[in-house]
Amino acid sequence: MSFGQGGPQSQWDPWKPQSQQQPWDGPSQQQPWNAGDGGASPDWAALAEASEARAKRRRLFVIGGGALATVAIAGAVAVAVVSANGSGQASDGPSSQLPATSGLPSASAASPSFAPTSAPPPLDPKDFVSSAQKDKAPLGPDLLFPGTQLTMGETVYKKGPTADTRTCGAAAQGTLPKVLDANGCTRLLRVTYTEGDTAVTVGVAVFDTEAQAVKAKKQADTKSIVRSLSGGGVPSFCSGAVCRSTTNSYGRYAYFTVSGFTDGKNVTEKSTQVFRAGDDLAEFTFRQIRRRGEAQASAAAQAG
Repeated sequence: MSFGQGGPQSQWDPWKPQSQQQPWDGPSQQQPWNAGDGGASPDWAALAEASEARAKRRRLFVIGGGALATVAIAGAVAVAVVSANGSGQASDGPSSQLPATSGLPSASAASPSFAPTSAPPPLDPKDFVSSAQKDKAPLGPDLLFPGTQLTMGETVYKKGPTADTRTCGAAAQGTLPKVLDANGCTRLLRVTYTEGDTAVTVGVAVFDTEAQAVKAKKQADTKSIVRSLSGGGVPSFCSGAVCRSTTNSYGRYAYFTVSGFTDGKNVTEKSTQVFRAGDDLAEFTFRQIRRRGEAQASAAAQAG
């Protein structure tokens, strides 16, 4: 094939290494081929065919190269997965830098431990009224029996005279003086309460120890009677008439009651008001001694 009438020319095929290509003299040339003689025109059909062939090969090359790249990437991912999960293979990723499970601190090791503690047992109020060594609070008939009257249930008792006797036997009668002196009684506190024509005298014998008070209570009999206390508007009672008496103890205190009529009548089994009055005053005396112990126990607990 010739490029016109310029004489014979060897055809240049861009895909044949032995074909000849005319040199290009620079930007002034309009086409990268030899124009020939006398204005010969290029073979446009041949050039179009060659250009199409080159474009087709380029597309095939790009498509083929992309497929190879995809295969290469998939292979790299597979190798990475095998390297991460495979046994006996080293890994340079962050997971290789984590400590083994056995090297991590356990929850029990991280949790603080505390030595078992227990609160001290509460102080027993009775301990503070069971010996003279602990029972140091002020003591007197008006401290143990404060106020001017006493209410027990629906009954109101008026407070009468009080007494504090250091010679215990002098404030007792019958067999009680001997019992008190034999067991080391140090004081006998007395107070009288009235309600109508009924009067009750309470006597609280003070000992150094609980054992002495308990022994005195056991040794007392039906003839062991505290001497009734009159005066201050309270007439004499239980001096010759039949009266009712009680005996009990709490801590280092033994307490006694004698109750009867202020008009001198004898107490009988039908004298319910006399029995009630004696029981009320005995109960109140027990509560007051116990409260004395509670107050001292509370003060000792607060002091540490």
